Amino acid sequence: MNNVGLFLFDDVELLDFAGPYEVFSVTSELSDYSLFRVFSVSEDGETIRTANGLKVVPDFAFDNHPEIDILIIPGGVGTKKEMEKSAIVEWIRWNHDRAKMTVSVCSGARILARMGLLDGLDVTTHHEVFDDIHRIAPSARLNPTARFIDAGRILTAGGISAGIDVAFHIVRKLHGDEVADRTARYMEYGNWQALPEEM
Repeated sequence: MNNVGLFLFDDVELLDFAGPYEVFSVTSELSDYSLFRVFSVSEDGETIRTANGLKVVPDFAFDNHPEIDILIIPGGVGTKKEMEKSAIVEWIRWNHDRAKMTVSVCSGARILARMGLLDGLDVTTHHEVFDDIHRIAPSARLNPTARFIDAGRILTAGGISAGIDVAFHIVRKLHGDEVADRTARYMEYGNWQALPEEM
């Protein structure tokens, strides 16, 4: 089983984390909860407020969460503040160093760029954040057309809904087409009616 930890903070973009949360959670549910354990983490574990006002209570704080195998860094206007906080950067780096994958969604790439983790990589992000990434990480090679880019241990996704696509990619990468297709059919995502039936 892989632990999927989603970093939450004030002014996070809701679908950036809710989309991947749904993909990993449904995949695990359809497999008797044996593939992924999905949870959210904020700095202090207290309620956060998303960019559009929804209040969310994280599952854990920085000092009490389980080990993270897949670290999800969502975006939102709040990333501008979070990337300047030493406690946030230190926590992300500590977990990145131990995780199998670190994934940014949308403007979550700002934080990874500020940490130097995107230097020299092919990356993508929300189209309105390209200038920021060019400025913060000038050696990163931005792809404006990719929904997501898998650079090995670091994956970057485009804007907002692209977080769903990168989550499906991870499911497919770790557990194969049949598992990913079963989740897509259940979620009625993409061209789900054309997917092959389970054998």
